[in-house]
Amino acid sequence: MNTIKTCRYVAAAAIALTVTSAFAAEKALDKGRAPSSEQVGFNIYLPLQNRDALDNDIAALHDSTSSRYQKWLTPDEFKAKYMPSTSLLKEVLAQLAAQGIDVTVAGPQMLHCSGKASAVEAALRTTLHDGAFHNGRKTVMAAQAPTLTGALSQSGAIVSGLSGFVRARSYVHTAPAANPQNRYSTAGPYWFTDLKQAYGWPSYTAYTGKGVTIGILMTGDYNPTDVNAYFTHEKIATPKISTVQINGGAPYDPVGSTETHLDLQQSGGMAPQAKLILYNMPDLSDDSIMAGLSQIVNDNKADVVSMSFGSPEIFYKAEYNDGTDFSYLLKEENDLLAQGTAQGITFIASSGDAGALTAFPPACFDGVPDCGPAIAAVSFPASSPHVVGVGGTNLVTTQTSSTDLNSVYVREQAYADPLEGDIFYGTSSTGQYWGSGGGDSVYFRKPLFQALVNTGNAKYRTVPDVSLHMGGCPQGAITCSADDSSDIVTIGGFNYSVIGTSASAPDFAGLTALAVQRYGRRIGNENYYIYALAALQNLGLTKVYRQGIPGFNGLYSTTNKGYNRVLGNGTVIGKQFLLAPLVPSAGTPQTPSNP
Repeated sequence: MNTIKTCRYVAAAAIALTVTSAFAAEKALDKGRAPSSEQVGFNIYLPLQNRDALDNDIAALHDSTSSRYQKWLTPDEFKAKYMPSTSLLKEVLAQLAAQGIDVTVAGPQMLHCSGKASAVEAALRTTLHDGAFHNGRKTVMAAQAPTLTGALSQSGAIVSGLSGFVRARSYVHTAPAANPQNRYSTAGPYWFTDLKQAYGWPSYTAYTGKGVTIGILMTGDYNPTDVNAYFTHEKIATPKISTVQINGGAPYDPVGSTETHLDLQQSGGMAPQAKLILYNMPDLSDDSIMAGLSQIVNDNKADVVSMSFGSPEIFYKAEYNDGTDFSYLLKEENDLLAQGTAQGITFIASSGDAGALTAFPPACFDGVPDCGPAIAAVSFPASSPHVVGVGGTNLVTTQTSSTDLNSVYVREQAYADPLEGDIFYGTSSTGQYWGSGGGDSVYFRKPLFQALVNTGNAKYRTVPDVSLHMGGCPQGAITCSADDSSDIVTIGGFNYSVIGTSASAPDFAGLTALAVQRYGRRIGNENYYIYALAALQNLGLTKVYRQGIPGFNGLYSTTNKGYNRVLGNGTVIGKQFLLAPLVPSAGTPQTPSNP
């Protein structure tokens, strides 16, 4: 029997602030110098070699005129071509042993190390301090940026795991009781079946994601009972789900696992016969994210990976890190994404929910009152040239009666909701919005695929690439639109109304799984496909993306035609995106074409 209560909005509103703070970026409180005998663990990453050759390799793998087209590398082939040499690795290991550092894991590009604080300080030429986050979790922090010598310096190695700054946050957010009754109202909250009908997905009888594996990179385990109840509600079998614990992972928690449940339920709903692998990280620190990406690319099991988290790129700059530039962490994560791309894995990430103004002045992290207005920044990993960044809209569908489940597309809008204060990080920053994340990267040059359309920036990567439904009107919004919509997530025995690009990203991951099934092979960096279709649409040769959707994300407005920094190339029409316009469509929810 399904015991899940439908749309318990009061409870959803009650946990909204808890969900937000559970995933906020945070600096640990310094507890003083670490005792010399304290055992300290950290990771060393060995950067890729022959980067120019790798860039050329990735371009050839995505060039349909090349003899290398889609001849994806295996992890062993990638290691042989682009990882540090065996001789250099031996020198690194010998140096660490001589410095009193134990290496407990020696993977192709990551070394997990441990030693007494005194030995680590001497080896890395820094001082270590104990730290604690607000939730009580402890950490060890390097007071100064580590300085490497010998073979470590020669290899260009980087150190992770000794930072007290968690930059990334999950993008899930609960919605208020704005639409208590589509199926419930013309603006949701939506089940995955509603979205499949509205966005022109192919029928379940045509494509289901069978034979494809979707990876979910997130923190927080899941509750099988809730996931089963979610899919049972829509009269479909629960997809096959397995879990890989990254550094021990994080336990299931009714608040802390909300994003995990949303990602599994949305991606699984969009591709019901795909296999799902949850890569469960202990937190959203750079060290955990790198460990998760390393596991994914070396396992090489996932064809598509969904990531509903991110950090403003500028948070890696020196002014946010006591004078130390931490962009090398961002670049190492990007190297791992490059490896996965060369292996044919498609990475998809939320573009963010704070519109174009995702960051704020450095003083805001120190609790300074009236610390300043929000600042324009794009979020990584969506800003990586190896990742599809997914923005979002508010969706309106038909709703004729409480018994008619039809969710036929009516319209969309992407007007950001102005906020009373900082609902994302809890700082005193002002001028923030809730809306589709977008803007210009400050780290990544304009990739080849973005030359196919006019993105508005001739030098740097812009975000997002595509969009789907995200919803709006969070707790803390000054004003909301009657069209602000939401999705449903099942967790803790109840259905909650949730919003964010944390839903649109796994939705698109599900569509990508259908594309992998349709073409019978991995796709790699899907942006080459996305922008080629956009270029054809600009010439009037096809219609894959809905454009002309009105919207504003705090800095940028949408356009009547072509690319914009709110919605990218537009929202996706499922069958058109798959180049399968003649297959049957997903019809009314809970019917054979759309279970």
